[in-house]
Amino acid sequence: MNPLRLGILGSGKGTNCRAILERIQAGELHADARVVISDVFDAPILDIAREFAVPNAYLPPGHFKTRLEPQTETQLVQMLRQAEVELVILAGFMRVLKTPMLEAFPRRILNIHPSLLPKFPGISAWAQALASGEKVTGCTVHFVDEQIDHGTIIAQREVPILPDDNADTLHARIQMAERELYPEVIGRFVESARAA
Repeated sequence: MNPLRLGILGSGKGTNCRAILERIQAGELHADARVVISDVFDAPILDIAREFAVPNAYLPPGHFKTRLEPQTETQLVQMLRQAEVELVILAGFMRVLKTPMLEAFPRRILNIHPSLLPKFPGISAWAQALASGEKVTGCTVHFVDEQIDHGTIIAQREVPILPDDNADTLHARIQMAERELYPEVIGRFVESARAA
């Protein structure tokens, strides 16, 4: 059985990308990271890709702040198809995907979000949870659709909010949960591909 071919998109530090690549390298995840693409020229996620000898590319995003220009998104689809990607993993990718990507990879784009969706979509979800007085928050892996942090929920992991938590300490514990949950969910796709 061939490994599941992944394309990873990210805009930042790449901590979830690293967790996935470490699991692949350790033989715990039967997947093959075919390409890592970032919309930020000097994003650390590209350094992580190079560290693991994964092909990587910078994709100039264009003029919009929250999405890609249509021709850029079409170019992204072409890059992923050239790499023969089967499953697209968003690992801190700060752009809303639109029709070209959603049509090219239907129910094949995953995102992880640092809250228990549908609560606290959008940016700094951990700070939103803290400010609202929640006792529990966590992280969610979901399919990507045309709305922000909205698609069908696949899995969640709870993280308790401790009395002395601040935004940084809470975010750090959520990130630990993310690094466990995301590879586990990708592993389920590997198993379903094997069963197909």
